[in-house]
Amino acid sequence: MRKIYAIGIGAGDPEHLTVQAIDRLNRVDVFFVLDKGAEKADLVRVRQEILDRFVTRPHRIVLVADPPRDRTPEDYRAAVADWHAARAAVYEQFLRSELDESSTGAFLVWGDPSLYDSTIALIEAVLARGNVEFEYEVIPGISSISALVARHRTTMNQIGRSVQLTTGRRLATGWPPDVDDVFVLLDAHTTFDRFTDSGLTIYWGAYVGTPDEILISGPLTPALATRIRETRAAARERHGWIMDTYLLRRPA
Repeated sequence: MRKIYAIGIGAGDPEHLTVQAIDRLNRVDVFFVLDKGAEKADLVRVRQEILDRFVTRPHRIVLVADPPRDRTPEDYRAAVADWHAARAAVYEQFLRSELDESSTGAFLVWGDPSLYDSTIALIEAVLARGNVEFEYEVIPGISSISALVARHRTTMNQIGRSVQLTTGRRLATGWPPDVDDVFVLLDAHTTFDRFTDSGLTIYWGAYVGTPDEILISGPLTPALATRIRETRAAARERHGWIMDTYLLRRPA
């Protein structure tokens, strides 16, 4: 039967790969790489560098065009569901056409497949469609938040205190109750601006683990918020894309 791996490749540094990930890379016949267009060609390049560095067996790379997504929908959940359905159809097509029944394929997942990533859900959706049979295995990777706190030389939590992972969209509704440390992912609108002068410390990072890494931290004053916002905008203009995340910390 076909075998699929969802392999976490870390936050951008090839040295984030685990020994387990390298072992599984060297069992793969076909690597499926989502092509998100010229603006995000760097994401394909990093994956190619990983394969060139760690894979010693013959293999093929298949670029899969990522279906377009409505970025300003009236119904966010419905738009995401439609996008995932389109992606599942694309995944199914390439699994059927590029993998014979005795071959092994893999998706190289940025960060960790379990954290704010749709690969596992999409693999399950393909299985549920019932048109192609395969088994799959998930290989964990170093997540963006793990890399972020390591680069800032801090911890994810304060002793005995809770941590929450959320999005900018959710944080915009207010600070979560009974939580002192909040990791914010998928925030295109710099929601931290709403919490300046609230006694918080911010640990912000963009392109963490790559040569383009940017790190900024300190008390979340209006001046620091402006600096992060301007730095982020300039980096996005320069590269055509940005991956950033941040930790907001309230003294326990």
